[in-house]
Amino acid sequence: MLVGFVILYLAVTVGIGLYASTRVHNARDFASAGGSMPLPVVTAMVFATWFGSEAVLGIPSTFLQEGFAGIVEDPFGSFGCLMIVGVLLAKRLYRMNLLTIGDFFRKRYGPAVEAIISVVIILSYLGWIAAQMTALGVVFNVLSDGAITTTQGTLLGAVIVLFYTLCGGMLSVAFTDFLQMSVIVGGLIYLVYLVSGMAGGFDVVVAKAASENKLSFINDTSPKGVVAFIGAALTMMLGSIPQQDVYQRVMSAKNEKVAMQGSILGACMYLTFCMLPIFLISAASLIDAKMVATQLGIDPQMVLPRLILDKTPLFAQIMFFGALLSAIMSTASGTLMAPSVTFVENILKHFVPKMSDRQFIRAMRLSIVVAAVSTTAFALLSDASIYEMVGNAYKVTLVAAVVPLLAGLFWKRASTSGALLSMLLGASSWIALEISYTDDAFWPPQLAGLLMSLLGMVLGSLLSPRAELDTELQPVMAD
Repeated sequence: MLVGFVILYLAVTVGIGLYASTRVHNARDFASAGGSMPLPVVTAMVFATWFGSEAVLGIPSTFLQEGFAGIVEDPFGSFGCLMIVGVLLAKRLYRMNLLTIGDFFRKRYGPAVEAIISVVIILSYLGWIAAQMTALGVVFNVLSDGAITTTQGTLLGAVIVLFYTLCGGMLSVAFTDFLQMSVIVGGLIYLVYLVSGMAGGFDVVVAKAASENKLSFINDTSPKGVVAFIGAALTMMLGSIPQQDVYQRVMSAKNEKVAMQGSILGACMYLTFCMLPIFLISAASLIDAKMVATQLGIDPQMVLPRLILDKTPLFAQIMFFGALLSAIMSTASGTLMAPSVTFVENILKHFVPKMSDRQFIRAMRLSIVVAAVSTTAFALLSDASIYEMVGNAYKVTLVAAVVPLLAGLFWKRASTSGALLSMLLGASSWIALEISYTDDAFWPPQLAGLLMSLLGMVLGSLLSPRAELDTELQPVMAD
């Protein structure tokens, strides 16, 4: 019966995607939902896209082993990212009325910077999308009691997400995200209520976590420990900002006020609801300590699914796996769109400059297929955890893209030479330190890369002043 409900839910999701396809009239509808979404939908899109497999499986399992100190990167860094976008960037970005974040780099720094950073952005999605495909494989394996292997489940999940994303593009994402957000919110609230009673009460669960020092954000206050903490926090807080999925949600709003408010509300919802799976996994050690100890030695990501399957009634299982599938599919579909739109708009158009609207949509759909195939292959070949896949995805944008973006928005002297030197110093120093990194190293490679990127921007811009701003950006930069 549980499998039957899951199949029904998947059928409804695909049906919504098919309906959305009837509303796609041009490339902007497909790429950014036509810039017409109201506040509830934009909030749902921000929340549902970010609340993926790592929020239900990766973050809780990491918390169980390391406490808050182990999850500073996500969800706390991710919350910081969305707040920065909402408070400081959403209005500026919305006023530019561009299709992709790559368009900003072209108009601010020229086509060379646009192409390089677009490639960086596309590569950064590899780990994030792969994490969702991996999680789909795990879910189908668990639901089928092993009849479907993890590999087969990954392939099946990829086909389902690919199908409804291809149908309606960003409109499919918008419509399905609203449904999926509702399932996530309702399911997790119910499960917290149920499991809290089984564990002896909310206060008992929190007290146990506190007694194990899991509510402390930093356990090592030495200089090396503080630097490591800062590096982890900034990885997603800043590295997630120059991303197409963030920009798409800003541009899908019907006006700049909705863009700003949707980002802020989505951030608050994300942090709040990330705490619920953390609470559930903390309660698990009180409800079934033996199972938790066993799963920690096998696969910590399976603690929550095993708790729900072994200790809760059918309705709770339906709510949990409905919420989990919603989290994974909403993130997978949204993130499949982002690198595909970036590739077509900021790379392919340089080679095929006179694409018609129909050709543009066809190219985006083809690139979505390529993105799905490549990320699914990466998911099948990688042995990294879901949390590691997501965290590692943003190191490349942190060291190569965030400084050119923020300098381009807030520093009028930022120049093309500064952007190029920033990318070169940031990426090269990060790669060099990653290769030679050991546990004894003082500097986290991505933090050193960020600092070198900042140095490159300052030196390059001061030594080689910028050209005149693109006329479309002048009013925004003057604000």
